[in-house]
Amino acid sequence: MLNDDLVRRGRQTLTVCNACRYCEQYCPVFPALERRRTFDAEDLTYLANLCHNCGECLYACQFAPPHEFGINVPMVLAEARTQSYEAYAWPFALGRAFASSAFRTTLTALTIVVSMLVLVSLASPEALWSSDGSANFYRVIPHAALVTLFGTVSLFALIAMAISGSRFWRDLRRGDVPSSAGALAPASISLRSAVRDAFTLRHLHGTGRDCTSNLEVRLPWRRWFHHCTFYGFLLCLASTTIAAIYHSVFGWHAPYAYSSLPVLLGAAGGFGLLVGPLGLAALRQTRDPALGHEENRGLDTVFLALLFLTSLTGLALLVLRHGAMMGPLLVLHLAVVLVLLLTLPYGKFVHGLYRVLALIRYHGEH
Repeated sequence: MLNDDLVRRGRQTLTVCNACRYCEQYCPVFPALERRRTFDAEDLTYLANLCHNCGECLYACQFAPPHEFGINVPMVLAEARTQSYEAYAWPFALGRAFASSAFRTTLTALTIVVSMLVLVSLASPEALWSSDGSANFYRVIPHAALVTLFGTVSLFALIAMAISGSRFWRDLRRGDVPSSAGALAPASISLRSAVRDAFTLRHLHGTGRDCTSNLEVRLPWRRWFHHCTFYGFLLCLASTTIAAIYHSVFGWHAPYAYSSLPVLLGAAGGFGLLVGPLGLAALRQTRDPALGHEENRGLDTVFLALLFLTSLTGLALLVLRHGAMMGPLLVLHLAVVLVLLLTLPYGKFVHGLYRVLALIRYHGEH
């Protein structure tokens, strides 16, 4: 769970907020906070993953630094989010390794995966550097090997996220519903409202204004770059799924035409995953550091880099698939995608799962 020092600081911060209540109209964090009288580790974790880090409350707070109270809700909640990724991770050792050094762990995994793929491709070394223009990926890496590799890694990632999500949900449900919450809303309504909020990023402009990136600086770009990243990921997932259906159900084997549905969806998703991560990374350079926890920046940077490299290598492979560089590009692209899948349960991606669960809890209480 969260460390004792963070829980102590979080309890102090949230108690002051609960007494002030100036920010209660800003986002779901404050109505949820006001329904509680005491704050333990589970409450802090819940509120941290409910937070969209818009930054509004920091600049509105009369007790923010340099006031002696030093109230900084975004910073405390960002630190709690970072610790929650490790606290609920499965297996815990992988979560700890990723939290300790996301860059080193990712680089090690990428080196191992590239080596494995190169060894597999060396079974047919002439195909690795083939320039026959066939764009046949399966000559470089056999279809059976790809299915085994990606099936195993995807299953592992799904199991790891299911376990961490169930642990997070268990703590959300621990204890009684706050007495002021009244009757819980029906599960179907809570789920529908939570999914709507998550897919629209409603709370990045919940008060009708775009979120802040610095004092008196309001821009829509953070929200739009998040949309590009999120929907770009979904489009790439849809492209891969449809390609698998083409191959397994209809017997239509790759490569697919540029006008085919898998290629069109993949290209659109790839463009989103170029623009979104690059834009978010650029915004981080000018965003007030007081709005986030330093440890979280490493996790965010690695996640954005993997998404960007996945898209960059994928689009390069699409353009150059008939040339001599197809084999090496394929190996690099597959390696990046496999490492992305391996790290999904331990970094910023899992926060999306936690946020939806926190929103379900929030709408259930209100």
